[in-house]
Amino acid sequence: MLAWIGAGLLLLVIGAAMWLYTPDEDPAVLRAAHAGPPSDFVDVAGLRLHIRDTGPRDGPAVLMLHGFGSSLHTWDGWAALLSDRFRVLRIDLPGFALTGPDPTGDYSDARASVVLAALLDRLGIAQADVVGNSMGGRIAWKFALAEPARVRRLVLVAPDGFASPGRPYGAPEPVPAVVHLLPWMMPRSMVRATLAPAYADATRMTDADVDRAHALLRAPGVRPAILARMSQHVLEDPRPLLPRLTQPVLLLWGEQDRLIPASHGQDWLAVLSRAELVVLPGLGHVPQEEAPEVSLRPVRAFLER
Repeated sequence: MLAWIGAGLLLLVIGAAMWLYTPDEDPAVLRAAHAGPPSDFVDVAGLRLHIRDTGPRDGPAVLMLHGFGSSLHTWDGWAALLSDRFRVLRIDLPGFALTGPDPTGDYSDARASVVLAALLDRLGIAQADVVGNSMGGRIAWKFALAEPARVRRLVLVAPDGFASPGRPYGAPEPVPAVVHLLPWMMPRSMVRATLAPAYADATRMTDADVDRAHALLRAPGVRPAILARMSQHVLEDPRPLLPRLTQPVLLLWGEQDRLIPASHGQDWLAVLSRAELVVLPGLGHVPQEEAPEVSLRPVRAFLER
């Protein structure tokens, strides 16, 4: 009897594993679906970066950096509105989406700065305004510190940098055991559940948004790269670093951000000498996706000064 029960449980486990198993997507299929015009691929610092470079080539350059697990598509709304007079450069950061894993295996912020500087060199851009959301915000301000002459202004959208209560500086954050299953199991329902908290109103997240995120997270090598990035990341205390920023900074937050609360904006204002904070009512962690026109207004005003 016990043998039959054991065999039945084993079959249930195998069946569940087969149901949840999520293989990588065919890269050709991904490129056809998500890298149409104006996408391009450029070889930079040992990587083949997926980029979109739109707007007038002689316009002021704006470099946009997405958040963790995202892609350059997060900026579609802003890019469409800014490309009338700005040269808008968006990239899939190393380890994500159609750029895929970094052959060096290095996902540090210092490596990101090297890649960004090499990209600007490759495209002949001497200086850019840099926009970053969440993790991309942290990479943006770290890049401004590493390459101050390359960054004219900073727009930080709910940026990462300050530790949440109970999270220490200077030590790797433990990667939950369940996260190690990502290379094998990533059902669409899980992606939807992960994305939803980034929105103040989850109904603004479309099925197309979920489908794209689910597909790009299954690009070959992306899930192991995500695990590598998480295991390598050590949050550095930003308070000794941020006062060294010389660029004007616009801090932009959704009032209903549940991932990095808007109250964190005060931490930034306390240490930045040339910063201003705009809080957007009714929006969450990705205001550029939830309400592109509304969220861009203060950004455009800042960039056009």
